[in-house]
Amino acid sequence: MLVKTFGSAVQGINATTITIEVSISQGINFYLVGLPDSAVKESQQRIDSALRTNGYKVPGKKIVINMAPADIRKEGSAYDLPLAIGILAASEQIKHDKVSQYLIMGELSLDGGLQKIKGVLPIAIQARKEGFKGFILPKENAREAAVVDNLEIYGVNNIKEVIDFFNEEKTLEQTIVDTRDDFFTNINNYDIDFSDVKGQESVKRALEIAAAGGHNIIMIGPPGAGKTMLAKRIPTITPPLTLHEALETTKIHSVAGKIDGNTSLMTCRPYRAPHHTISDVALVGGGGYPQPGEISLAHNGVLFLDELPEFQRSVLEVMRQPLEDRIISISRAKFTVEYPASFMLVSSMNPCPCGYYNHPDKECVCAPGNIQRYLNKISGPLLDRIDIQIEVVPVSYDELSEIRPAESSTVIRERVIAARKKQLSRYKGKTDIYCNAQMSSKLIREYCEIDSPGKALLKKAMEKLGLSARAYDRILKVSRTIADLEDKENIQAYHLAEAIQFRSLDRNTWGT
Repeated sequence: MLVKTFGSAVQGINATTITIEVSISQGINFYLVGLPDSAVKESQQRIDSALRTNGYKVPGKKIVINMAPADIRKEGSAYDLPLAIGILAASEQIKHDKVSQYLIMGELSLDGGLQKIKGVLPIAIQARKEGFKGFILPKENAREAAVVDNLEIYGVNNIKEVIDFFNEEKTLEQTIVDTRDDFFTNINNYDIDFSDVKGQESVKRALEIAAAGGHNIIMIGPPGAGKTMLAKRIPTITPPLTLHEALETTKIHSVAGKIDGNTSLMTCRPYRAPHHTISDVALVGGGGYPQPGEISLAHNGVLFLDELPEFQRSVLEVMRQPLEDRIISISRAKFTVEYPASFMLVSSMNPCPCGYYNHPDKECVCAPGNIQRYLNKISGPLLDRIDIQIEVVPVSYDELSEIRPAESSTVIRERVIAARKKQLSRYKGKTDIYCNAQMSSKLIREYCEIDSPGKALLKKAMEKLGLSARAYDRILKVSRTIADLEDKENIQAYHLAEAIQFRSLDRNTWGT
């Protein structure tokens, strides 16, 4: 008898429905075809044990299973459940009437229990698109899949529950999630706040500007100045995720298997802080079966690189293209996978190897030339993509012991949201431009006009401070954001003056 069940394969952040054809006839042997990998081939032993434990068996006949389309590689153990149900239906151990109405996925334990799988959200979206009645999957993944409406989601703990469901002996409990209510209830759920940070008002201002314009930022300062503490709080002042952004972000984390059983939809912007020993593949994504890297897991959020010069140069250089295009393409011999990578780069570094160059109290002990060699670990093209460079100085005792409360993240975020709305209105109708940081040279000329006093100030700054040519566009972008924060239509000279302060590493005097 021939029976068809349906599973799904995930490539990138999209899913493709897999038709599993099971044919049982006279003879002996078990054939599994359709480009399965080793984990799929090993399913025979898991299925046999799971069925025997629950009072069923793999028939001792000729079993041929084809997984179509055959040109897509099937990987992982998530096909165990649809394969097992297909075998039971084809051998008439269960009723096969409703089997084709449902998409089925799940990894089997030897006792028939179901283990959590990856990529559930893209699979559920594709199942709804193709008109399936429901989706049967492990209980731990049910809330994640239930984000998709107009699709019945059944989370199960054991294969016996699925067998009883198709035999109409028991009903399964449908998992229902009110996506909008769940999203808007938890949208601003942060445990940290900018009000926790004492002092550092100039750095807070720089981070506010960076969040308002989507600018990449680097903080330069000695150990213990609070660089990491400040970076962790950046997501609390960025605009909340929209429902579309939350769905896109959740899809990436679903593919990577980062969604826990209690989460339906990600409601906070991602914050990723990989260690400086990370490889280039782990950062941008890849592997034999390409998985999203840290830059994709930080999509719509913040990627924090602490101690930037300590990262391998090759690792930093692979970020140049994603920073520009906001997407990463991973190519293999037979296919190419694309992952979104629109993130805000926040980095920090010591000013020198010993960490105390320009320190107000401690003396730098680095040998002549060491500071410049240390800074040269960061290439010019990478620095070219960082709009704001701010020095972080240690906080004094008086500031630490001050009782007066600092400004909260909520207050700062309101100003950031207002500035972002102004930018969305300005770039309406333009493709892939949502904030000032994404402006091209043409748009800079169009939206960053400056008056005569501003031109004179900028010319003087370029000459006196020895600012590089690449700093020119960055200053104009940042000054445009500062003007937006003040709800000013035109860039004023004092906006430019503040933006010029944020080019520490471009000065000829730095490190000499």
